[in-house]
Amino acid sequence: MKVVAFERSVQGTGASRRLRNAGKTPGIIYGGTEAPKAIELDHNALYHALRKEAFHSSILDIEVAGKTEKALLRDYQMHPFKPLVLHIDFQRVDAKQKIHMKVPLHFTNAEVSPAVKLGGAIISHVATELEISCLPADLPEFIQVDLAKLEVGQSIHVKDVALPKGVTLVSHLDHENPVIANARVPAGNVEPTASAAPAEAAAEPAKEEKK
Repeated sequence: MKVVAFERSVQGTGASRRLRNAGKTPGIIYGGTEAPKAIELDHNALYHALRKEAFHSSILDIEVAGKTEKALLRDYQMHPFKPLVLHIDFQRVDAKQKIHMKVPLHFTNAEVSPAVKLGGAIISHVATELEISCLPADLPEFIQVDLAKLEVGQSIHVKDVALPKGVTLVSHLDHENPVIANARVPAGNVEPTASAAPAEAAAEPAKEEKK
């Protein structure tokens, strides 16, 4: 994804406020061998870009003064109650250096799983993203989690997920292997036959033989 930015020469609280009033968002690009660079971006274009999932988990081509730098979105600040991006941070990436990123999880085939189709279970997504390590060229926009074989009472752990080529779990996830999804039958769900049987049994003593 391409991002067009402009160099920002004036910094400070007052300058940032004037930028926002003019429809711009202040930001910074840092990391790598070059010095941090103060930038400004068109607010409306940036606001709409932030609503796209890929913008948060892709290598971005940031063009500043005719030069393109590859970077990742690292942080951004929103106004407490207005749809306003106050500031944004990008980190440069090196094609030869591995990066750590949180990538969205896309859960598929829940509706055809035995847990849902046969057991009437509800599948809970315990996690919505996964922290991984890879080279920039191998960074996936998302990781797919197939729920097709999930049974009632079962859980899916991070090590059960098929990772794309070149992608590995960060060390603490590989060690802990936490749950990312599970299937449970909601409390109070009772089979109809189970509730009907006691009612019939209770009715038996009420019957008396006619003399």
